[in-house]
Amino acid sequence: MERDAILAEVQEIFRDNFDDDSLVIGPATCADDIEDWDSLEQINLLTAIERRFGIKFKLEDVRGLQNVGDLLDLVQRLTA
Repeated sequence: MERDAILAEVQEIFRDNFDDDSLVIGPATCADDIEDWDSLEQINLLTAIERRFGIKFKLEDVRGLQNVGDLLDLVQRLTA
């Protein structure tokens, strides 16, 4: 799956989870950029992404994620 298509899907997940239709994310977006992005929200995001893409994250994969770009790379790798 193309990275831009993954970003579009992840964008919608972020908007749904944060209940903000105007939220715009990019590869450099990180938890510090979104006020309500805490550890519980991280779990909610990862669960929603797993469901949307039909994948399962491993703890060691998500532990090192620094930003949305890292997440996009991981989703792309797991959906290839």
